Amino acid sequence: MRVLALGGAGAMGVAAVRTATLLPGIDEIVIADRDLAAAQRVKAQLATSPIPVRALRVDVEDPGELRCALDESDLVLNTVGPYYRFGVPVLLAAIAARTHYLDLCDDWEPTLEMLALNEAAREAGVCAVIGMGASPGVSNLLAMAAARRLDRVDDVYTAWPVDVPAEAGGDEVLGIHGRPSAAAIHWMQQISGTIALVEGGRIMHREPVRPVTLALPGNRCGTGYTVGHPEPVTLHRTIRPTGAAACLMIATPGMVAFLDGLRRDIDRGRLDAAGAARQLLKPGLLRGIRSAITAGEYASHGTLPPFFAVAYGVRDGRRQVVLARLSDGPGLGGFTDDMAGATGIPLALAMSQVIDGTARRPGVHPPEATIDADRFFAELGGWLGHPGSCVEIEQDSLAEIPAH
Repeated sequence: MRVLALGGAGAMGVAAVRTATLLPGIDEIVIADRDLAAAQRVKAQLATSPIPVRALRVDVEDPGELRCALDESDLVLNTVGPYYRFGVPVLLAAIAARTHYLDLCDDWEPTLEMLALNEAAREAGVCAVIGMGASPGVSNLLAMAAARRLDRVDDVYTAWPVDVPAEAGGDEVLGIHGRPSAAAIHWMQQISGTIALVEGGRIMHREPVRPVTLALPGNRCGTGYTVGHPEPVTLHRTIRPTGAAACLMIATPGMVAFLDGLRRDIDRGRLDAAGAARQLLKPGLLRGIRSAITAGEYASHGTLPPFFAVAYGVRDGRRQVVLARLSDGPGLGGFTDDMAGATGIPLALAMSQVIDGTARRPGVHPPEATIDADRFFAELGGWLGHPGSCVEIEQDSLAEIPAH
């Protein structure tokens, strides 16, 4: 297949392309970016690739350029964000060109809009897998791995780690010319206003940064905090929990206090999302003092793992809880420390399943609806130097887990 990597010169695009050069079934990879010089530099870095690689200037906001590039491709990896701007338009263009599609969409609102294009994609014979990074993506597959151990799922949660502001940096927070990155601005949008989650088996809209206390197998317990993300709205469709579903941030009380302060200021109009994102990198002295003073008001993450999914429900008539997390083996412990790799590598591995037909089902799908999770985790483990599956599953009766 001919693969078009939109945004292929960005950090996540590069990680996906590097991985893709070592996968079977690919005849050519086109690194497409608005910055042609950057695309050419990536091409030069991949000069020894076993797969032909070329650079192409494509501005996704130019319909003609985008359609021309898609017409020459069999599959597109869309790593161009923010997805609330570029998710739906690029997917529509891919459907029109009959080009298979994968992306890293981490915004619940365009996720719902793209899922609504399911019938159009089916009629065009296009397979689209949306939100196939770390979270969403790996997190969805962990949730499915946990849920399939139960006869009925009541509640399901996914969780990812958050670093303290002083340690944040790089592409995650700072973009070009010292401006906040799109990822940082998006994060601020998803901790403010209202977000979608599931309560009583129905999608509801609630304020973010709300506490959810969990008791997990292995005598683990602690509190995570809600954040806007696609997982609840897609797991609502696929796993169909009868109770709750939410995406949680795992953070220290001081960090939660800091984020909740930003949330309040955004909601009151004192900050916009970009201004809040700037404070992630350089928090002011007064804000830091306030966060330190109020940190005691927020429950701790305790002994919760940093990156996991958990499902509560019933198996053989008994209340059970199932924890799915990445193993602690070599190469896996720091998986979520590298945002580019943690998103780009899963995207490429999922693409491989679309290429060989394993996951090539026409329509628009979240990862858990079409990606073979067993194969994915085995391949991810191998890629990260961990032979065999890189997932640990722990299951207990709820009666055996002490209340906290």
